[in-house]
Amino acid sequence: MKRIISLLFILALLGQSQAWGKREKEIEVLFETTAGEFRVALYNETPLHRDNFVKLVREGFYDSLLVHRAIYGFMIQMGDPDSRNAKPGELLGGGKPKHTVPAEIRFPRLFHRRGALSMAREPDEVNPERASSGSQFFIVTGRPYMPQELKPIEARVAAATDGEIRYTDQVRGVYENYGGAPHLDGQYTVFGRVTEGMRTVTEIQMTPTDQNDRPTDDIRIIRATIIE
Repeated sequence: MKRIISLLFILALLGQSQAWGKREKEIEVLFETTAGEFRVALYNETPLHRDNFVKLVREGFYDSLLVHRAIYGFMIQMGDPDSRNAKPGELLGGGKPKHTVPAEIRFPRLFHRRGALSMAREPDEVNPERASSGSQFFIVTGRPYMPQELKPIEARVAAATDGEIRYTDQVRGVYENYGGAPHLDGQYTVFGRVTEGMRTVTEIQMTPTDQNDRPTDDIRIIRATIIE
């Protein structure tokens, strides 16, 4: 009888483990661009952003759009539908779908470390709820920060989030050793990360740009594909 109970207990644990494995499996998206490929995983902790992103990818929304911003030591940005047929030098960044996505800020679990996938948004003045753009996103390249550099950034982030965002030792360690964009924490939704092709992202951020941070030579998304 004890053996039967023990066996049932083990089977139950295995079943629970498998269930958690399914729950934790992340959707991945492959981006093929004229500058190379990169692959991202979408976090299950941000389901509204995950589902919105998957829907857009399946619809082919991102296919043929430009990387319309590239800032060395910070990030690259894309997802403006107006960029599909944009003329050389045209100012971009204002295009978007009609919908927004409610903020899903999950700090300190998810933060703006190097390689983070985060959604762009309108500024606080017109968007106090910090809802995300329906399509525009950016990938953090960032840089490492010295401890003395992080202290004033922490203070500004705490002030901007009414004291809700406080860095843990782990978060500080990541920013000091690997880098990122700490000043964005608590204010933008991180919903994924680069899993492959960070070298491509790094090279894109180094491309020459105009006064509006748009690459002078167009870098275009050829296609975005869900990895089944």
